[in-house]
Amino acid sequence: MLSVDIVVLELNMDHAFAYLSTSGFLGLPIDKTPAHKRYAIAGVNWDGSCTNRPGARFGPSAIRHASQMLCDATHPLFEISPIENLQDVGDLALPNTNLDAMRSALMPQVVDLIKKQTCIWLGGDHSITLPLLRAYHAHYQQPLACIHFDAHCDTWTDHFGEPSGHGTWVYEAITEGLVDPNCFVQIGIRSAGERTAREFVSDQGGKIYTARELRGKDGDALNTVIDEVRARMRKAGNPPLYLTFDIDALDPAFAPGTGTPEVGGLTTAQAMTLLEAWHDLNWVGMDLCEVSPPYDHAELTSNAAATLVWTWICGKMANHEGN
Repeated sequence: MLSVDIVVLELNMDHAFAYLSTSGFLGLPIDKTPAHKRYAIAGVNWDGSCTNRPGARFGPSAIRHASQMLCDATHPLFEISPIENLQDVGDLALPNTNLDAMRSALMPQVVDLIKKQTCIWLGGDHSITLPLLRAYHAHYQQPLACIHFDAHCDTWTDHFGEPSGHGTWVYEAITEGLVDPNCFVQIGIRSAGERTAREFVSDQGGKIYTARELRGKDGDALNTVIDEVRARMRKAGNPPLYLTFDIDALDPAFAPGTGTPEVGGLTTAQAMTLLEAWHDLNWVGMDLCEVSPPYDHAELTSNAAATLVWTWICGKMANHEGN
């Protein structure tokens, strides 16, 4: 008599997709030990809200790979390396087909991590920032200050007919009270858009530095921007400050690998100057979004992203050790 073995397949609830990272930032191992180090890197591999070119789900892995070019990671300005104080917890377990389900799965993981560590989140498209801000707001029990690098204002009231997405999160964060509008600063905005959306942040009391205003400004020429932002934060009592950096804030010449490229953007040097100058602000976390490796050339975008993340971490660490 023929014997038949019945194999029962269990659903993989870990969301172990093929695009997840296998090695960590700066060549560190993936280490899921709870709060093993003061600083933590986590990947948020979601691009289900892209409105043009998808691929940002591959961003965390590409950024980590590019970061290995930083070798011992000693920053030449801050004279510090984050390697001994940084762990990479890998990519968070998330579904990849439904925005609400992704956000529901993301938030509790974020809440748990930020209780114990200063976290850096690698996206992913920009719709991940809204649940991140919700988690930080819940943790600090107050609206956050926010510096937002982007080509796009992300203040639309709908997402091409859908209620939420990577182009609505600023509008949602302000209307939900997650951020203090007076401490919301946008840098690099330049995309097409009607005035209502384009000037929404300034109409709410925030500050916008468009890419047009910043053309040709570098080094000391950026001091006015640097000082004005410092004064704005100081006036508000230096509330917890969050950085969200959409890589398309950079001109496509410096970051071609992104879903919605816009010409006329910032140089990598401008972005570096600002982050270095603001290293001692009251930062509590950051994300870097919209790196889409399928559209990258010579790893320009992932290298820029890795360097920006490294600079932010080193600046934060240098400020902490100095205090």
